Amino acid sequence: MATNCYCANFRAKAAGLSLWLSTAALAAAAQTTTTPPSAPAEVRPTAQLAAPAPAATPPTLALVRNVTLPQPGAASLDRKGNLYITDRQNNLRQFGPDGQPLAVYSPPLPGRTGLVEAWNTTKILIYYDDRQELQLLDRFLAPIGNTRLTEYVDGGLIRTATIAPDDNLWLLNESDLTLLQFNSQQQRVTVRTPLDLLLGRVKPDFRFLREYQNNLYLVDHTSGIWVFDNLGNFRKQLPLPGLNWVGFRGDELYYVKDGLLHFFHLYALKERTVLLPTADAAQVLVGEQYLYALTPAGFAVYQLPR
Repeated sequence: MATNCYCANFRAKAAGLSLWLSTAALAAAAQTTTTPPSAPAEVRPTAQLAAPAPAATPPTLALVRNVTLPQPGAASLDRKGNLYITDRQNNLRQFGPDGQPLAVYSPPLPGRTGLVEAWNTTKILIYYDDRQELQLLDRFLAPIGNTRLTEYVDGGLIRTATIAPDDNLWLLNESDLTLLQFNSQQQRVTVRTPLDLLLGRVKPDFRFLREYQNNLYLVDHTSGIWVFDNLGNFRKQLPLPGLNWVGFRGDELYYVKDGLLHFFHLYALKERTVLLPTADAAQVLVGEQYLYALTPAGFAVYQLPR
């Protein structure tokens, strides 16, 4: 991998980034089977979404460096601000918060990396969706265990997965439309939530799954974001269709749409937008000090305003 490092100042034309960090709550998962209540085909949150505020001129974002990484894939941030990102050979590369390379993990078998999840304090999860296998790494990218889901989910196709703070795994079985909690110690499914009653006539297209602040967020590209508690019980739906992934920072989730970085408050249900520092960013990750804009050629690191 070739790394080009250079600095430049960037002044955007959008709203200031007033971001704050809050601690993700630890969740205890119960080993019981849950069944969601009946629900109509369209479920709305209890409060209406507020219209996004118009963009204004933000403080200066300083470009720290550009990193060349052709066709970057799945990416994630850990709690210390380290960046984990896959390359086109499906190697997992670890970078420091300022974009300096730290380590590389090369899988012993070829496989398509469906996701990387690094928010857990001690483990990094890689999901190879083509061979239905979960790989766990420590913070030095050393393997510490893997699970072939075909041995535990009979006849199912797992579309996406995530790791909870208690080390249990959440899985989305696309074959029978169930949300599963998999106990990594007991190596068995402990919670099973059917989704067919919630979906109604909607044909889902699930893309992303993440547990954050005691809630589980399931991104459906078709209808929006389905929110469950940490026991797998349905809570509400956020009508934000057309998304492939979301990120979290403080009490906000964020996503990229229509050339803007959107910040949506999880509790006030208000939204604000910020103009992206680069027009071709397919994904943006926001840490405590830096913003990372992923493009087909690699990623750029920007210093957030203090």
